[in-house]
Amino acid sequence: MHSINGKSDHSVVRSVDRELLRAMPADALIGVGDLIDRLGVTATAVRQRIDRMLERELIEREKVVAGRGRPTYQYRLTEKGRRINSADSTELAEAMWQEMLAIEDPELRDRMLAGIAKRMGKEYASRLADARMDASTPLEERMRLLSELLSERRVISDVVSDGKLPVLDIRCCPFPTLANGEHDHSMCRLEELLLSEALGKPVQLSQCRKDGDSCCQFTPAAPNESVGLGSSDATRSTHH
Repeated sequence: MHSINGKSDHSVVRSVDRELLRAMPADALIGVGDLIDRLGVTATAVRQRIDRMLERELIEREKVVAGRGRPTYQYRLTEKGRRINSADSTELAEAMWQEMLAIEDPELRDRMLAGIAKRMGKEYASRLADARMDASTPLEERMRLLSELLSERRVISDVVSDGKLPVLDIRCCPFPTLANGEHDHSMCRLEELLLSEALGKPVQLSQCRKDGDSCCQFTPAAPNESVGLGSSDATRSTHH
């Protein structure tokens, strides 16, 4: 199994570790003694949680020297830790998505959706690059690592082969609260562009749960086929 920077990177934080993150001030240092008081657990338990959070770069350590006494260490949240510790942005994302879909100008709406897909896809592409994968890496290998990265976001996916080309199967919608009615494929088209950007190769939506298929399936686009926000409906019609 591939890993990023030589070690596994899972976005899910254990509940006991999340308690430690929440006990830390947003923009200030805190010592082990204060964390023990706030959490009501032993020093050993606190230090074990600190070690895990340091390893995942969710907190950072700073040496503090007071007078002639022995130096001590205090801890603060990193930017990554503050993001995990922040308020749930689901409600905001839902409102912004609905406002974008309400834009009457179809070209403007499609440009905005394409921009979002490209921005999100670049994040995954950078993770693949960190694992030393580029356009010369076999597509199936890139797809398999992308599938692992998607699993970190709790997106259930798998890579299968039809005998010729690898196929990425996504078992459930990554953003079910944003996927509108059964006949609206805006989120599907966004996923198509996002995955294309991430893999560095155009992929097309060949099966879709909204159309009654068992999963959403993304296959490499043929050389003469373009992938875009307006292409998915036509693409699916050639595969059904």
